[in-house]
Amino acid sequence: GALLSLSKPPGLPVLGRSGELSIVALLPALRRRLGLPAELHVVKAPTRECSGLVLLSSCHRTTEQLQQFFSQARRRGQYPATYCAITVGVPAEAEGEIRAGLRWQQEGDTAMVRGHRGLGTQGGGFGGAEGCSLQVVPVPAPGRRSLARKEVKNTLTRYRVLGAAGGCALLQLQPKTAFPEQLPVHLTLLLCPALGDHKHSSRVGRVLGVSFLLPPEAAPARTQVLDKELMARLGLSPQQLHRLPLHLHLQRLELP
Repeated sequence: GALLSLSKPPGLPVLGRSGELSIVALLPALRRRLGLPAELHVVKAPTRECSGLVLLSSCHRTTEQLQQFFSQARRRGQYPATYCAITVGVPAEAEGEIRAGLRWQQEGDTAMVRGHRGLGTQGGGFGGAEGCSLQVVPVPAPGRRSLARKEVKNTLTRYRVLGAAGGCALLQLQPKTAFPEQLPVHLTLLLCPALGDHKHSSRVGRVLGVSFLLPPEAAPARTQVLDKELMARLGLSPQQLHRLPLHLHLQRLELP
């Protein structure tokens, strides 16, 4: 009917900059190729760095109904989106929940940036704060005022370990809330950053084989550090490591 689903590779944005290859820029050509009578638009998609399902629609009413369904499903305690991730490190518990207050913060600054709203979310939309020096940071104990002013948002992700090998794990992730970069940040709080996370993985330190969390201001973004054994298994040289994509994949969407 009105719905079309694609599988997006990592690194391809949904809303690109001017002249940049993106899903939205490809929609007119896709419409012509499929011979569709109406324009296509994005209902739901993962962010630029993630791979996985892109849900398109040629009916505005269908788009509105589905986006409303996704929002209401999360409020009812359901998990309409399911991701898979490969992590560097294996969680101590085989399954559980990751809860954290998240906020935007100017990179390299402890002062919070107010009034910024990204276009997209790991759990919900697309886009984000690309091209600006903002970072998403956890807030250990958010106060009522900051929550009421929506400066901080309480977030929740349910996870389950599907398998583990060589110091890495395959996780199933189900975000109940929608906040930009929620899943990569939650994985760092689990002390198991996603493979290919060159933005947040530096927040997880390691001393004598024991992992610990570093504050964001003490851990600027850099190419992820992997041990020699894992790099050999991946067939990567140190010079190639920065090309390793984020191993976070939108695997399943539940529709009404």
